[in-house]
Amino acid sequence: MTSLKSKLKDDLTEAIRARDELRSATLRLTLTAITKEEVSGTSARELSDDEVLKVIAKEAKKRREAAEAFADGGRAEQAEREKAEGVILDAYLPKQLSDDELGEIVAQAVGEARAAGAEGPRAIGAVMKIVNPKVAGRADGGRVAAAVKRTLAG
Repeated sequence: MTSLKSKLKDDLTEAIRARDELRSATLRLTLTAITKEEVSGTSARELSDDEVLKVIAKEAKKRREAAEAFADGGRAEQAEREKAEGVILDAYLPKQLSDDELGEIVAQAVGEARAAGAEGPRAIGAVMKIVNPKVAGRADGGRVAAAVKRTLAG
């Protein structure tokens, strides 16, 4: 078992003992998503810590989107619960990059892509291929794409 998955299980046990319903429910759902990912495909396998992080990031993103949808629908109480679940999951994710840090990484990648001869609309794909491994898990894909487009536009 990976260290991150075992930490989630330990934290779940602790939350259950403390009778923390929100935390235990959130961790249960996350562990279920991890297990589902492990058994999907042709054969069952153990996820690495990086793969577990991706599942947690996906679950956190679901919570943010659900909170926004509930808020738009006038269900403030449910939106607050989704936000609280997102905060719990964010504690397991790496620290997110600031806009300045992201801009710096994107600017370097744009320079590399232009040096390799990427221009115009094709440059976006080339820059994203360079940027994505550097920011994996530390910045949302939409944020990265927007920063790339801004930088390429000048």
